[in-house]
Amino acid sequence: MSQPPAQVVGMGTVLDHVRTPQEVLRPHVVEFRNVTKTYNAGKTDEFTAIRDVTFVVEDVVEKGEFICVLGPSGCGKSTILRSIAGLEPQHPATSGDVLVLGQPVVGPGSDRGMVFQDYTSFDHRTVLENVTFGLECLHMPRKQRDELGREWIHKMGLNVATDAHKYPHELSGGMRQRVAIARTLILKPRIILMDEPFGALDPLTRLNMQDLLVKLWKEVQATVFFITHSIEEAVFLGDRVYLMSNSPGTILEELKIEPATSSANEMQRQPKFLEAVYYIRDKITKLESNQ
Repeated sequence: MSQPPAQVVGMGTVLDHVRTPQEVLRPHVVEFRNVTKTYNAGKTDEFTAIRDVTFVVEDVVEKGEFICVLGPSGCGKSTILRSIAGLEPQHPATSGDVLVLGQPVVGPGSDRGMVFQDYTSFDHRTVLENVTFGLECLHMPRKQRDELGREWIHKMGLNVATDAHKYPHELSGGMRQRVAIARTLILKPRIILMDEPFGALDPLTRLNMQDLLVKLWKEVQATVFFITHSIEEAVFLGDRVYLMSNSPGTILEELKIEPATSSANEMQRQPKFLEAVYYIRDKITKLESNQ
């Protein structure tokens, strides 16, 4: 029996089903196979965050894919992200398999970099020392790591001469998040995990950071998993969007998104962009009304 045709909604195409690892022939970067995570199993406060989550992200050579995860509050988005990272208590899964580059996740690894919503930095270290912290842990000579650090400070839109030797408390929120992102990208991880990294920024700074992230992502050629509550952000950044159900979360739909053709601010005025946003917003609104 033939499959129903995919539904086109503006810049997005809703696949007729969420792809499984068995369907994707190219090498896989991340796989979830019937993953369930229950916290405090067997206790009175037992809670299942995600249930039977299955999806696959393929290895797009010399590019990578930008994967955005959307859904109602409390649907388990961060549980998925931190399971990939191998961070407790989300890791290990209660049942099912989480694989990265074909191998089961056993804990954190240098192939995965994480950027959090709060501006994680070492208060006693300068911007340059924060950006190069990972290189220092890898025992790279100071001269070499400082050169790379200054290069990434510049790439992040910061002033090397005036900002490199400042401390985190001297920076704005947007600047501190640039430092956190630089500290991750300088290591060129195979997978970048971002948990609402722009959630605390003002709207204009947020749009500017989206544009910057797209530019840098093309340079590092990594697979990005991006958790956000902003539908506009997901449609602008994502190659794919996973739409999750209410808790316990599972993936309801997979959307393939056309690449953006202009800046984040300009895209939000385009009818095709808005059509995709409205489609997802209606889905999430309906889910939240049924909670």
